[in-house]
Amino acid sequence: MGHYVPILILAALATVFAVFSIIAGALAGPKRWNRAKLESYECGIEPTRQPAGIRFPVKYYLTAMLFIIFDIEIIFLYPWAVYFDKLGVFGLVEMVTFIATVLVAYVYVWRRGGLEWD
Repeated sequence: MGHYVPILILAALATVFAVFSIIAGALAGPKRWNRAKLESYECGIEPTRQPAGIRFPVKYYLTAMLFIIFDIEIIFLYPWAVYFDKLGVFGLVEMVTFIATVLVAYVYVWRRGGLEWD
């Protein structure tokens, strides 16, 4: 049980910080709301209602997902590069397999036109 004490302390500190942040924001934040402050911010463009039945373009979400995939790839590549000498051939084969898998997904998205903006 002694091994879990630091984890429980960290969880308690995170909970206290989250509750404190919410309470401090509610107490210190502005109290006068108006219509402009309640509107969502759309990069300076006035938000418009989408009529029912019209689909929202998902190209933005696909681009975000691609960014996340390649960002995760870099997160996996950094520790591999640091411990490259200690991993040996096994680490090299595993990383080549991982990069090949991501490359296949990249080529698939490229061929399907997922990287082209119209």
